[in-house]
Amino acid sequence: MKAVFFETAPWERKFLTQALKKSGLKIQFVSEPLHESTVSAARDADIISVFIYSQVNRALLAKLKKVRLIATRSTGFDHIDLRVCKTRKIAVSNVPSYGENTVAEHTFALILALSRNLHKAYVRTTKGDFSLEGLQGFDLKGKTIGVVGAGKIGLHVIKMAKGFGMNVLAYDVRQNSFLSEVLDFEYVSMPELLRQSDIVSLHVPYAPDSHHMINRKTFSHMKRGALLINTARGGLVDTDALVWALDQKIISGAGLDVLEGEELIKEEGQLVKKDFSKKKLATLLKNHILLHHENVVITPHIAFDSREALQRILETTAGNIQRFLENNPVNLVN
Repeated sequence: MKAVFFETAPWERKFLTQALKKSGLKIQFVSEPLHESTVSAARDADIISVFIYSQVNRALLAKLKKVRLIATRSTGFDHIDLRVCKTRKIAVSNVPSYGENTVAEHTFALILALSRNLHKAYVRTTKGDFSLEGLQGFDLKGKTIGVVGAGKIGLHVIKMAKGFGMNVLAYDVRQNSFLSEVLDFEYVSMPELLRQSDIVSLHVPYAPDSHHMINRKTFSHMKRGALLINTARGGLVDTDALVWALDQKIISGAGLDVLEGEELIKEEGQLVKKDFSKKKLATLLKNHILLHHENVVITPHIAFDSREALQRILETTAGNIQRFLENNPVNLVN
């Protein structure tokens, strides 16, 4: 059997080769994502492993005649067409947990950058300017953070927030009254969370019903001057509405590790070669506006990217593949 791993760095290749040494698999590595120009490498593959920048859609799956398992090295799986996989009886596995504390720590990195103007201060001092004007921040102690999605990552954010002496509100479709009592936070409705929170942090998966859950209507419900933090998925936030909310000073800033249409930011050099829709181009333009907004801190989807978290991703992925080969699959999402 053959397995092809896309989007791999040299150190990952070394680890996976060693971890799957006894599997009997013929293993091939591709540094680029899976797309039209790289799919030929996996035409005869039984197993493929991808990361979030590989869009495993119907067209690509049609060219993967032999594939039986898609092992995504991520928790999210919205980049894979599960409907086609179900029809084709292709198993899809993910990494359900690897970076709860990692993403939560990055969430607070974004919060602290905004609350203490670290990004502005850094740029200023690199130019030899050590003036304090416009750099006054605010304390987190006593402020209210609203955590949208109190799952594994959200709970880590809550624990950290309590360490800063913050008040915590949470919105989740599943509520755990025991945890809310132990960790000292309160479940509230989404409108109530938006109304009371000085900081709103998103920790929910992307799905059709969560698409643009933060839009003009929800922004209009937010406490004036609040911060928005998104380390989950870009599609949760309507980019046009975010630019509007910043321009109208409804919110005072945003910390974003993900952007709607972020794949376009990475492929601007190919704009002239691709048939981009007007909607996608508009999103790209709005993202450029965000990139140059002084009250917006953007990082390139690195909340998950710690040495320890990446090690856990590879360990789980190798385990998923090994268990599949043993006819005892785990971490299936379909």
